[in-house]
Amino acid sequence: MSQVELAGRPAPPSTWHMYRAMVGIGVLCGLIIVTVFQLTRPIIERNKAEALQKAIFHVLPQASTSIAYRLDESGDFKPVDGENVGAARVYAGYDGEHELLGLAVEAQGMGYQDVIRLIYGYSFAKQAIIGIQVLETKETPGLGDKIQSDPDFLQNFQRLDVSLVADRSKLAHPIVPVRHGQKTHPWEVDSITGATISSTAVADILNRSAQYWVPRIQNNLSDFQERE
Repeated sequence: MSQVELAGRPAPPSTWHMYRAMVGIGVLCGLIIVTVFQLTRPIIERNKAEALQKAIFHVLPQASTSIAYRLDESGDFKPVDGENVGAARVYAGYDGEHELLGLAVEAQGMGYQDVIRLIYGYSFAKQAIIGIQVLETKETPGLGDKIQSDPDFLQNFQRLDVSLVADRSKLAHPIVPVRHGQKTHPWEVDSITGATISSTAVADILNRSAQYWVPRIQNNLSDFQERE
């Protein structure tokens, strides 16, 4: 190629200019993402709070009001205030006469695909779990995700026994999963055919949570008496 031809061609782009452009675009995209996150975060948090409130009344259907409590270092339950946003908590449900009906408790654990988050209602009168609602799941569509919709499976939690031993230190019987159609005791969870792993995960989540929370709740019932 002649010197004349080379002189007529445009100079190759500067590497520095390309690098500067790429960095600029990256910074701009980052700023957009952060801005969108900050703008939508309050909406997301509000939607989560509303969904949780609905779930509380779903698993405690007789309740008309609820109050959140946290378990403090002394072993007592205290109403949650703004300084305890991240604290583990339970939700006491009251009827229209301010009578304590039961508690809603959040729990989570690993399923087949990912973490399963759920909330369950605990009845003092029945000494049982009286309902659950799945808050978050990524289980296999059409199989594992039946834990939130299968009527036979959900029937397990109309009255799942979580009564305590005499000294109220632990459950009298651990919650255990059984094969579909083989449930004979009120503390057993009848699994879903084809979704045994997800069914077992729910039973294990409930067992670990109830083993921890129910003795503490029963030994501190006076903490939940609503003060008008």
